[in-house]
Amino acid sequence: MKVKLKVNGRLQQVVADKSLTLLDLLRDEFKLTGAKQSCDKAGQCGACTVIVNGKAVRSCLLKVAKLDGAEVITVEGLGTPDNPHLIQEAMVLAGAVQCGFCTPGIIMSAKALLDVNPDPGTEEIKKALRHNLCRCTGYTKIIDAVKLAGRFIRNEISPEDIRPDPDGPKYGVSHPRPSGLAKACGTAQFTADIIVPGALELATVRSPHPHALIKKIDFAAAEQMPGVIGVMTAKDIKGTNRLKYTVADRPVLCEDKVRYIGDPVAVIAAVTRQQAVEAAKAVQVEYEPLPVLGSPEEAMAEGAIQLHDDRPNLCFIQPQIKGDAQKALAESPTVIETHLTTQINHQAPLEPEACVSYLEGEGEDAQLVVIGRSIVIHKHLSMLQDALGWENMRYEEAYTGGQFGLKLEISSEGIAAGAALHFKRPVRYIPGLAESMLMTPKRHPFDMKVKLGADSEGRITAYDINIIVDNGAYHSNGDVIINRATQMLSGAYNIPNVHAVSKLVYTNNPWGSAARGAGPPQANFALECAVNMLADKLGKDPLEMRILNSLQPGQSKSTGSVVEQWPFPELCEAMRPHYKRSLLETREYKSGVIRRGVGLGAGAFGIGGPGDQAIVAIELDPDDGVTIYAAVADPGEGNDSMLTQLAADGLGLPLDKIHLMTKDSDQTTATGPAAGSRMTYMVGGALVNAAQQLKQAMKDAGATTYRELKEAGRPARYTGTRTTLEAGPLDPETGQGPSFESVVHALQMAEVEVNTETGEVKVLKMTTAVDSGPVINPLNFEGQLEGGADMGAGFALREQYIAGQTKDWVTFKFPSIKTAFEMESIIRETPRLRGTGKGSTGVGEMTMVPTAPAIISAIKDAIGVWICNLPATPDKIKAALQQRG
Repeated sequence: MKVKLKVNGRLQQVVADKSLTLLDLLRDEFKLTGAKQSCDKAGQCGACTVIVNGKAVRSCLLKVAKLDGAEVITVEGLGTPDNPHLIQEAMVLAGAVQCGFCTPGIIMSAKALLDVNPDPGTEEIKKALRHNLCRCTGYTKIIDAVKLAGRFIRNEISPEDIRPDPDGPKYGVSHPRPSGLAKACGTAQFTADIIVPGALELATVRSPHPHALIKKIDFAAAEQMPGVIGVMTAKDIKGTNRLKYTVADRPVLCEDKVRYIGDPVAVIAAVTRQQAVEAAKAVQVEYEPLPVLGSPEEAMAEGAIQLHDDRPNLCFIQPQIKGDAQKALAESPTVIETHLTTQINHQAPLEPEACVSYLEGEGEDAQLVVIGRSIVIHKHLSMLQDALGWENMRYEEAYTGGQFGLKLEISSEGIAAGAALHFKRPVRYIPGLAESMLMTPKRHPFDMKVKLGADSEGRITAYDINIIVDNGAYHSNGDVIINRATQMLSGAYNIPNVHAVSKLVYTNNPWGSAARGAGPPQANFALECAVNMLADKLGKDPLEMRILNSLQPGQSKSTGSVVEQWPFPELCEAMRPHYKRSLLETREYKSGVIRRGVGLGAGAFGIGGPGDQAIVAIELDPDDGVTIYAAVADPGEGNDSMLTQLAADGLGLPLDKIHLMTKDSDQTTATGPAAGSRMTYMVGGALVNAAQQLKQAMKDAGATTYRELKEAGRPARYTGTRTTLEAGPLDPETGQGPSFESVVHALQMAEVEVNTETGEVKVLKMTTAVDSGPVINPLNFEGQLEGGADMGAGFALREQYIAGQTKDWVTFKFPSIKTAFEMESIIRETPRLRGTGKGSTGVGEMTMVPTAPAIISAIKDAIGVWICNLPATPDKIKAALQQRG
């Protein structure tokens, strides 16, 4: 039927069938891609929010056939980066824009609210934004931004009143992110927003079985369906067909066996995505089920089937031995013993695993272009070259809608790039949420048996921990996860005697890889709970316990590495008045149905691991600005701000004279992954080194401009490096060896409310004290603290990925603005001895490391029971209360 509607003030007429959604009309026909799709058109995420007839609506749920005469406003209709709406400015200036994928939808919900209520309170904002999800921010900065926009609209202040002076100090100032307005105005292109004329659309046939032989694949019915162009199987992959991060065990497409629910078996290419999806459903695959290894215990059992022919199920072991833990425990007057577990968890970025690929040029000389969500484009390029057997290749990083470690690995790129080579046509692979969950790696679950001892004064004497890590079906970086956990095993404390054994085991569960923190959040959960249990048994205050046992300069970590600085006790003292206030306030809630508790959790997160290296090039431009060339992914944490502000500070240049070239593998240096919170320390350090070389060259030449430098015969481009001082692995027998060069310290205090009848836990407030050195951009820094605490609360209380059951944001229990809680940050800035610039390091992951133990300890303080198996769901809490009687 014909439908007339106004879109951003322009009258449009379309012929719409009854199934066409407003979201598809806006994105596919009008190319208004500010509205995003995350949740398979289920109305769960709010990323597609627009305004229709004055109300905020989720465009994925609206049928165009019902919109005759409607007036539609999208984020593009509000403003542009050159002329933004006040709400778009407020989002950027308040630090509410991180990855930016959810931002347009949030802005439209805020616009609808502020149109009718220009002075909303927190609860009114939460109600208006209840359908909008965000994984990055923890919602605090979003609420701040809506309130700030209201002040702009009410003419109380203007953006100019609060915008930092771009000619003022560059370090320690919250200058707006360079990418902020593009994200807020909907002009930043994420992968699915990229238009490739004539591109085929892909769908993948995935295994419904955790373990089975592939006996036969029948494409007969699928090949006859409308729009189908062709099919692709493993035999069409010309390279190794293995995506090797560290071990070559994961296929692009499975040849003869599937090893987890979601393993890719075949690909359909069609004219439209819907045609490809429907044809994929028609593919008939005959499987022969094999015994399922559902846990590490089953995989290590005698006679268990071997998952990979060339590798045992128990695929990696790393002990750690310092002193004599068994003797020390036997002699300790106080010992606690416990068993703790963490769950398989999804990192849960809002953006699905989209990828675009096409050939540039002709024949054997053509270059294969891959556009995707990578955080390590040079490594992924190498993996794809080997897997697909095509050398001439380029990887371009699009804007990335969050990733939280997940994109350390290749997800959709192998299939998309393989299909572009096979069909010799451009392809788009835009999987939905359910498929994105299936294809991506997860946070490893840890099973930990712990003993922790103390002497009569409360000093920790020994730590014994046995860790079993479920690696899932494929290796990825499983050994790295264990090594990181081992290198940070003793946390913030001086533990003279340590005995640990960590085992990595293949199973038929979803495969694990990096997730925010990558190993330490799981291991630190065990240590911090054990410290609180030990304090409880000793009758000692948990804060005093931490101060007493803090590592000191000159003492060694569990790796035997001696530390030079350790400003953790000062952080504890900074928390003390907040801790005292909280203890007093919770005293009134120790009986009755609703009870309150306070819990502490600490963390010492290492950055700059042994053998780490980063390379950055900087070039003086003809306009006397500079361009930075480095593959520095920025999926939301603010690396564009870090690079820009560091360079401007070091070179004395205006911010707008700093240009970034970070997303193209042909144009950038290899810097390593945007992971491990290493970008500021490693890449920032390499940038400072390159800038110093440029400054020295200009000084030597007596030049102040590009022209003068060139006339002096000096190059305009300089390459900086940063390499950590130590290298080499941990000893395979003792776990002794080099550790991280710098450490971020944190202490978190959780205040919770527990309903003893329902088992429901509500986080009331999270106070985070942190010291990672001088802060480059305070709003970006706080945003990382708040987003990490929110993610940590989900990890502690709700989130769990169950293969075959977790399919969307509802079954995942994604944190919403309704579950958001008050946050306060206490920031100390002790310059690090080898920190970047003025002594800075990174902070993105540390903030999640102490959160779960702080919350679990607060629950114990409230109701007197420990929940040792994450997540601490209402059912587990009720069961623990019933068991206690």
